[in-house]
Amino acid sequence: MEETSKTNSEYQHREPTAAPVTTKPTPNDPPWGSLVALLFWILSVILITVVPVFLLVPYFGSAALSEMEGDQFQKAVLSDPSAVLLALGGTFGAHVVTIIVGWAIVTRFSKYRFTEVLGWKWGGFKFWHGALIFVGVYCFAIAMTLLLGTQDNEMQRILRSSRSAVIGVALIATFSAPLVEEVVYRGVLYSAFQRTMGMPLAVASVTLVFALVHVAQYYPDGATILSIVLLSLILTGLRALTGNLLPCVVFHFVFNGFQSILLLIQPYIPVTVDPTSVQSLHLLN
Repeated sequence: MEETSKTNSEYQHREPTAAPVTTKPTPNDPPWGSLVALLFWILSVILITVVPVFLLVPYFGSAALSEMEGDQFQKAVLSDPSAVLLALGGTFGAHVVTIIVGWAIVTRFSKYRFTEVLGWKWGGFKFWHGALIFVGVYCFAIAMTLLLGTQDNEMQRILRSSRSAVIGVALIATFSAPLVEEVVYRGVLYSAFQRTMGMPLAVASVTLVFALVHVAQYYPDGATILSIVLLSLILTGLRALTGNLLPCVVFHFVFNGFQSILLLIQPYIPVTVDPTSVQSLHLLN
């Protein structure tokens, strides 16, 4: 009896066990690793490549496509305004699928909030910061164009194919590409890389990967490629310095939106520099 009372007394005075500490993921400590980030990036590139072609197969016919080589297929698409619009529709569809997969990775299927994990704050970024950077990037793009000249590239051929193509590119570049590309590169990819390899290497890696993906669109136009490298470095630097994705998305949106406006009004105003030769409107993500 005494032993029972002693046991009960010890139990009553025993300190409660502390509950396990659970930490919410942050932009710099995401709930995914570098392998998942790389696989997501690969998927985004595959989608942007395959989905437009998938839509073009029934349009041209599988037999006709099987007889075309790479250059012939590209010429066939660019010479047909309807085919260009189908390809742009496929690009938008690829963006939709990419952002859905990105949402699943970031939120762990609604376990976490999308905006909290990616960083939906300004992180000290001010409007005048963005204005200065915008002017600097655009002046650099114009200077490179004047210095190196322009070379015909895939994007320019798309823009020349029809007025509808210009409108389609402007809409995609303004309203879907900035969000999708930032989620893929500065959101999922950078967040994992900076935790694995540190900020400097993560900034360099993401900057390079983003630029390389766009080379195929703009090769051999060196001026535009250099402008994309600078834009990629600035966007990745913004993500690193602010610790948030929001400034990157907004700056990317404004930058592409401004160039989209130039493309749309180009037929109605005299310009000394063709905006299609200094633009960085991205269809790939």
